[in-house]
Amino acid sequence: QVQLVESGGGLVHAGGSLRLSCAASESIFSINRMVWYRQAPGKQRELVATITSDGSTNYADSVKGRFTISRDNAKNTVYLQMNSLKPTDTAVYYCNAQIIFPSRTYWGQGTQVTVSS
Repeated sequence: QVQLVESGGGLVHAGGSLRLSCAASESIFSINRMVWYRQAPGKQRELVATITSDGSTNYADSVKGRFTISRDNAKNTVYLQMNSLKPTDTAVYYCNAQIIFPSRTYWGQGTQVTVSS
């Protein structure tokens, strides 16, 4: 059982930056994919960014060029650097860990990000 704890959310003005952290309770070295999702009020949860165990990254079109996902295996932590924030980025951000075999997935409790205009 991997426990994930997000932190770093808060209130920021449009154009500002935040860095989210996702700390895992055990080594993330063998976790196949670490993913950031977000869910805005009244909307479905959407994928924001993904990083694989070999460091490959992928981003939603809405955040490309503004957000950067990274991982520090030594600290068992995944980060999401968010720059040029927009009010449309307002959501609860969730960290997700995915293991392919055997298939398992774990979620954090979420951290609120609010961007004011």
